[in-house]
Amino acid sequence: MRKILLIGSLLCLAFANAQTTNVYSYGFDTAFASDWVLTNQSSPAGASIWSKASYTTPLSSAIFGSGNTTTVPVGQAGGNNSFALVNFNSTTGAGTISNWLITPAVSVKDGDVISFYTRKGTDGTTDYPDRLELRYSVAGTTVTPSSGASDVGSFTNVGITVNPTLVAGFVYPKTWTKYSFTITGIGATPIAVKFGFRYYVTDGGPSGNNSDLIGIDTFSVDRSTLAVNDVTSKKSSISIFPNPTSDFVNLKTDSKINGVSVVDLTGRRLNVKYEGNKVDVRSLPTGTYILNIETNNGVSTEKFSKK
Repeated sequence: MRKILLIGSLLCLAFANAQTTNVYSYGFDTAFASDWVLTNQSSPAGASIWSKASYTTPLSSAIFGSGNTTTVPVGQAGGNNSFALVNFNSTTGAGTISNWLITPAVSVKDGDVISFYTRKGTDGTTDYPDRLELRYSVAGTTVTPSSGASDVGSFTNVGITVNPTLVAGFVYPKTWTKYSFTITGIGATPIAVKFGFRYYVTDGGPSGNNSDLIGIDTFSVDRSTLAVNDVTSKKSSISIFPNPTSDFVNLKTDSKINGVSVVDLTGRRLNVKYEGNKVDVRSLPTGTYILNIETNNGVSTEKFSKK
């Protein structure tokens, strides 16, 4: 076997008068509860599914930053074996990996920040690229993927993708790294949503060029609580148009704009020009982006589509 079996970008809301409340958190310190769903839809499907770490010493190799074979790997928080993992044996030979870990229902609304930590398991110097998606679906109408590697069920909303183009050179990090995104399109009233961690790697498996071993830890949903005047100000003073757009996004606001930035859904900041209350997005590929608008009232986050 050519591989050893080894089992950021932040996008957040910042307001001057905001307080953050944790809505949900899960640290993977114990085995998955019965309301978590595990399904391996890889093509062809291998024996591996998501699991809680359960390493004992001596290790066969240094993994997850242990640095040696006599130290049990630790999660981002919580100590020994306090993380979840999945690996290249999700498929056999060379195939397409689509291995899912689906959370229980969590009550979320627009503006909630979803975050988690992830890292590759290897301590070695050779990188077989990995990719991880965090998707979400309205819980009441959730359809679990069931018909192979291309099926995403009702998890059509992509919150964030780690290493979306399977770039080598440890773009998928070797140290615990935090990733996050902000919920939009749900509405102002909390509803039940399920999140799906999808280990999704093409040309993966023991004989493929991609896929190795990844872990996740510290999944969290956090909510910013604003003063009433902050909420009113944000809603009344900022609008963007047209949306979708093919060239420019126009900004309309009652406040002075101190800064504008555009990030993609992985949280990567993009190079755009802002002048005269217009954001030039002609250089961006077709897709969905987040526009951060900083005024004296705080930072407003708006979602737009480039067509």
